[in-house]
Amino acid sequence: MPEAPPPPPPAGATAAPPESHREALEYIERVTSSAGEVQRRVLAEILSQNAPAEYLRRLGVSGAAPTAVDDFRRAAPLVTYEDILPDVLRIANGDTSPILSGKPIREFLTSSGTSGGERKLMPTIADEMDRRSLLYSLLMPVMSRAVPGLDKGKAMYLYFVKAESRTPGGLPARPVLTSFYRSRHFLERPHDPYTVYTSPDEAVLCVDAYQSMYAQLLCGLVHRADVLRVGAVFASGFLRAIRFLEKHWPRLCRDIRTGELDAEITDRAVRGAVERVLVRPDPDLADAVEAECGKASWQGIIRRVWATDQVHRRLIVTGAMAQYIPTLEFYGGGLPLTCTMYASSECYFGLNLNPMCSPSDVAYTLIPNNVLLRVCIVYRVGDVLRVAGFKNQAPQFNFVRRKNVALSIDSDKTDEAELHAAVSGAVTHLAPFGASLVEYTSYADATTIPGATTCSSGSSGPRGKTTPVPASVFEDCCLAVEEALNSVCTARAGPPTAPSARSRSGSSPTAPSTSSWTTRSRAARPSTSTRRQGACDRDPSSTSSKGGCRRPTSAPSAPSGAPEASNGAATMEESSSGSASRLIIKLLGKEALYSC
Repeated sequence: MPEAPPPPPPAGATAAPPESHREALEYIERVTSSAGEVQRRVLAEILSQNAPAEYLRRLGVSGAAPTAVDDFRRAAPLVTYEDILPDVLRIANGDTSPILSGKPIREFLTSSGTSGGERKLMPTIADEMDRRSLLYSLLMPVMSRAVPGLDKGKAMYLYFVKAESRTPGGLPARPVLTSFYRSRHFLERPHDPYTVYTSPDEAVLCVDAYQSMYAQLLCGLVHRADVLRVGAVFASGFLRAIRFLEKHWPRLCRDIRTGELDAEITDRAVRGAVERVLVRPDPDLADAVEAECGKASWQGIIRRVWATDQVHRRLIVTGAMAQYIPTLEFYGGGLPLTCTMYASSECYFGLNLNPMCSPSDVAYTLIPNNVLLRVCIVYRVGDVLRVAGFKNQAPQFNFVRRKNVALSIDSDKTDEAELHAAVSGAVTHLAPFGASLVEYTSYADATTIPGATTCSSGSSGPRGKTTPVPASVFEDCCLAVEEALNSVCTARAGPPTAPSARSRSGSSPTAPSTSSWTTRSRAARPSTSTRRQGACDRDPSSTSSKGGCRRPTSAPSAPSGAPEASNGAATMEESSSGSASRLIIKLLGKEALYSC
């Protein structure tokens, strides 16, 4: 197999010379020029490594045999997650025998997709992070070929971790990016002038989304003069950062002006790291940021705040993220968008070798030695791709969409069956009052940041008469939806919106009310008993001066100067816990559902 690029120099060594970038680009040429041969050699290595695995024995394949590759290709079926779920559960429950891998499983990577209402768990071995890190090491050589001078400044990349859990067998289960940011590959990375970040590692690793975002934006503003590129993993995440800046810039400017960090940042590690950046008062910088953020329009705010024409934005803007391109262009003021790699929880697949192309033209090149799983299965990821061409012998493709996803907003993936079960289960609480579900429909609304999933339904009583339903029953509907949705999402009740003029069937509804739920990660939400008491986020904007919950009185306003949303009911409620989207369900009744 072609050799990988040489490892980076140890910490403390001098920065890698541009020669290392040339070697990385030559490596891409080599592996794509002999894609079939590379994959066959990698598969042989994987089968030899997994020779003790029970899965291979079931297939009648000897991983150590000279004919292992051909035998495996003939015998191995193309499997889905449901096919391997019994094996995954055995591992998760503590079975340490070699089931899917000849090497020990070190953790589970949780997928944004779900199975049976729960996040998918992908078993992973220690070597897997080495392979993923290899793909990361190719990003800057490709980018610097298109944009010279990236070693002369800093990158304001906003990275975040999510809370992790453990399986009954004691293995960690966490998103792939959380796994990477907590790994030695990220935390012990050597100094490289091409990857100098404004965000301290302590801020990245903080699981409190509010404190992490605040600290990273503050450090990005302090290093304003040195920033050459900005970005986040997903376009929606970067837009959340802009919305956060729009909301909290007075506090950030106050910290810069006084040289003192806001008291609400209580994480000791984060405070220590930020205080090493915020070393002295800088009223001139505070005035400059305040002058731009205080203007009526935020069009071009990224270019204006970071005050350079050299800035570009690195984000994933393909697939479901493409809906955010117009808003990114509004805030960017003409700054280019770059999209560098195609990856999933299961595997890191390939690179965009033309990163400065238009988002609509992004084509990823498969890196042959990266697209084979280190556990011995042939796995159907489920993404829909379109062949775009070839780089030497390696296929290039456009990402189209996820398969079997009825609603896709941000990283949330909800399929039709899950949505139907959630809605149907919720409205059973209306039956004792003579009300029943008539129909419902749903759509993904991209007019908000980061977006909303809207489901409209109609219910009626006997002979079309609407039966009065107490507000507490609507709350029960809300909690039922919350518990029925997958672990990616939970629901929170919100205020009613204006009644619809007519239902979808054309009949005139009687006093319709709207209940809204905001999705969030299960790890970040309060318990059911706490939610019934009206618990709210720690976001200062959603609490009273006494610390209690405050019921929203209106939908959040659109970004300053941005186009108005076309659907007033599909608005996004910002929350400090990093909520991803809002699910709105319209039920016909006389009482509105209120809760924090």
